[in-house]
Amino acid sequence: MTRARTKKILIGLTSHGDLAGLRPTGYYLSEVAHPWRVFIDAGYTVDLVSTEGGQPPVDGADLSDPIQRAFTDDVEMQRKARETPRFANVDVAAYDAVLFAGGHGTMWDFPDDPDLARVVRDVYEDGGVIAAVCHGPAAFVGVTLSDGRSLVEEKQVAAFTDAEESAVGLAEVVPFLLQTRLEEIGAKHTGAPNFESHVVIDQRLVTGQNPASATGVAHAVLAALAPKSIADLWPTLERPC
Repeated sequence: MTRARTKKILIGLTSHGDLAGLRPTGYYLSEVAHPWRVFIDAGYTVDLVSTEGGQPPVDGADLSDPIQRAFTDDVEMQRKARETPRFANVDVAAYDAVLFAGGHGTMWDFPDDPDLARVVRDVYEDGGVIAAVCHGPAAFVGVTLSDGRSLVEEKQVAAFTDAEESAVGLAEVVPFLLQTRLEEIGAKHTGAPNFESHVVIDQRLVTGQNPASATGVAHAVLAALAPKSIADLWPTLERPC
């Protein structure tokens, strides 16, 4: 039975704003704004959710980027950003897909949030698409499916690599290395050279390596939501930058 489509996509955000005392952090704005633009241009409604609710902290904003500027100028999206619900209050049946934006804050609050894990499991097992970009796959670290297996076990995934974490000087700061942890729980991690766009689709799991991958992840989510005959063409299509 095909899951009924709602034309709504949820973007999950971190509420953690402290990078181990070094500086503020939060969700990375481009990893929300660029997917948002792709989704709304395709006719989807985009909602936001966070681990603690309310207005989560923002990191990496570049308002010289017209898409980030458009997102911050959009009155409705800014209202949603100020008033995010917690994962505990999300009706998973309302969404075709959930995308987890990155930002270093995710490494602290995504892995151990049981309500986040429930949202991922329920959407995925109900036939929806689960996606994440950069540090967003930290959301999958604590997700176990109903059969007892990790969501990412034996699946191809991309995420911010250990090499990229070292390159930005935070390998000894984050609570764990994301690539390594995903591999430890059974994922088949694939990576591109540092900071280059890299997007992976494995069934209804879509992941991207870094901020440069955010637009490609959004297009891949739409491909995964498309009728099977179209989605099957994705490997032969040029991946968007």
